[in-house]
Amino acid sequence: MMSLTGKYAAGILLTFILLAAAMLYSNPAITLITGIRKITADHFFFSRIILWIILIIVFLYSIFVEKSSFLLKEEKKYAIGFYIKAVLSLYFICIFGGAILNAFSMFVIKEKVSDKLLNLIPIFRNNYFLITFTSLTAAIVEEFLMRGYIQSRIEKIYNPAIGIIISAVLFGILHSTYGTIAQVLGPLFIGLVFGLFYKRYSNIKVLIICHFMIDFIAMTGMNFIDIKHLSVF
Repeated sequence: MMSLTGKYAAGILLTFILLAAAMLYSNPAITLITGIRKITADHFFFSRIILWIILIIVFLYSIFVEKSSFLLKEEKKYAIGFYIKAVLSLYFICIFGGAILNAFSMFVIKEKVSDKLLNLIPIFRNNYFLITFTSLTAAIVEEFLMRGYIQSRIEKIYNPAIGIIISAVLFGILHSTYGTIAQVLGPLFIGLVFGLFYKRYSNIKVLIICHFMIDFIAMTGMNFIDIKHLSVF
């Protein structure tokens, strides 16, 4: 019989494979099922539904295979003032760090803006339902899976530092489908910041709120700001 550590390792591998498959093959699969060949708002919406399905699969795996709580860390409660300060602090740290990494990729590496990102601009233009749904999906699904599930289990197998680093690296790799270094470095940086916070404060709600803010503001900014000034989402 597989040990609990082995089940944790298998769960981590399962989560990453499912997320990677979703990033690489969700669009072709949706095209095959719906017949929608180009990326439209409906097409992108269905691709986000797939991420929710993955979250449900991993949740069921934790309950029925690991026979443990999905969140291994007990969620700590804080006063409302803590949430406000934590969300704002994390937001500005991530935005400032992302801006530096963007500048590095643009002026040092001479990297162009992701073609995939450019193609998504018309889809999100003034579509606030899709912006909100996409932001909520990324915030809830990615934080529960990357920090809540993967990081906490790697910490159990190895140690907290390894958990933070590996979950951040995987988070960056999953954004590599955008095709640019900047779209990997940005999430990698955010993953490290969020991972450190989660290890210190054991509160995933702050990370979900902050993640939502980053994505929602960035995508809403597509209506008003040149794409070159945006970070990742």
